[in-house]
Amino acid sequence: MDTFVQDTQTKHTVANFVGGRFEVPAVDTFLDVPNPANGEVLARVPLSGQGEVDRAVQSAKAAFESWRSVPAVERARYLFRYRDLLEQHKEELAVLVTRENGKNLDDARGEVRRGIEVVEFACGIPTLMMGNTLPDVSRNIDSELFRYPLGVVAGITPFNFPCMVPMWLYPIAIACGNTFVLKPSERTPLSAQRQAELLVEAGLPDGVFNVVNGAKEVVDGILDHLDIRAVSFVGSAPVARYVYERAAARGKRVQALAGAKNHHIVLRDAPLDKVIPIVIASAFGNAGERCLAGSVVLVESAIADEFLVRLTEAARSLPVGDGMDPATELGPVIREEHRQRIMGYIEQGIAEGAKLVLDGRTVQSPDGKGYFLGATIFDEVKPEMVIAREEIFGPVLSVMRVDSLEEAIAIANRSQYGNAAVLYTNNGRAVRVFRETIQAGMLGVNVGVPAPMAFFPFSGWKGSFFGDLHATGRDGVEFYTHKKVITTRWLE
Repeated sequence: MDTFVQDTQTKHTVANFVGGRFEVPAVDTFLDVPNPANGEVLARVPLSGQGEVDRAVQSAKAAFESWRSVPAVERARYLFRYRDLLEQHKEELAVLVTRENGKNLDDARGEVRRGIEVVEFACGIPTLMMGNTLPDVSRNIDSELFRYPLGVVAGITPFNFPCMVPMWLYPIAIACGNTFVLKPSERTPLSAQRQAELLVEAGLPDGVFNVVNGAKEVVDGILDHLDIRAVSFVGSAPVARYVYERAAARGKRVQALAGAKNHHIVLRDAPLDKVIPIVIASAFGNAGERCLAGSVVLVESAIADEFLVRLTEAARSLPVGDGMDPATELGPVIREEHRQRIMGYIEQGIAEGAKLVLDGRTVQSPDGKGYFLGATIFDEVKPEMVIAREEIFGPVLSVMRVDSLEEAIAIANRSQYGNAAVLYTNNGRAVRVFRETIQAGMLGVNVGVPAPMAFFPFSGWKGSFFGDLHATGRDGVEFYTHKKVITTRWLE
């Protein structure tokens, strides 16, 4: 087997993976893949076209004819072998994530672990694929439900979790008997390449899993291709809407996980010594580049001054640097243009009248390289401000002061997004009010990043999700299968 991802210290060309073979497409355009911590070019990635998409789809289509008939217990055995390989290489995968994405190594290890958990869930596919039966729905008539794979399905995944998010998708899809085409982010293509190598090592048949690298042309090729039955997407809200509308218009199933503006509510009974580190980790972990990051804190006025002082002190002391340094807690953002975009939001917040109490724009890495931005905190933020409404996707936290839980919930519910919300309290009544009235799909109570385990759905609401069936859990199985219901009369 040709291996294109081994030494990330050396610049190499990332390959597509089609029909069980790695191949660099014959294209004219390539993008550099720099390490965000120092700008060192790790690789170059080809910008494939629709021809490359079609080759991958045809490979997947041919493989589907035999893969669909492989018994579910045998498909699970491939995934058990793959899971063991992921465990053996988990540290290598975490290092790869840190180098291409920038997050610190502990965050990368957590990402790899959560991806492996989805593979473990998919290993249960013999049970998950079971149908239902009901004898005697009427006299001498029985009904049975069977699940079947869709065919060729595709995933379009983001830069912020280059290892985990693809594993939200393809393990469940292929366990259900589908074949898969993955378009990873062109900013972080290396993790997907390594996953393809490990799937080969696990013995997965040729064509069941394919990777096509590229940008918008590849995305459009996937959305338009008549032989792709379903598309899974994770990324920004505008692109999610585009993917949903274009793919659905062509008759495909779509699950499009979009942006977020997650609100955290701190009540006066919350123990601040425990709450502050949780808020810090949520807002500034992974440099704020995650769809479950806390980006707005609504704190009861009675404790707001103390909360803000302690929050700012803790955020100011966050060690900034290369994610490979064990001391680093805040790594770089993905690219310089993204850093500039975030700084534009900071300037807009100042112009709108918010009080900048901690300015991360002056933070630099020790060697002056990389795309770094320090923790940034605004106070006196109003709900109508842009920094309170739009997804910044960086280490910027807005603080609002409220007089009650009900006021905080009312402000949070004004958001166009509904991905996650968190409440800090030990008051049972407050938790129930929060649970019943907040308009978000993933809730945390004293948990700063309420990411569901693999056997639950990643269930964003409102503008944070386009579609009906979410990723992971039983929703994932439902999304990647269709059903036949057979009604049988037994003639006497």
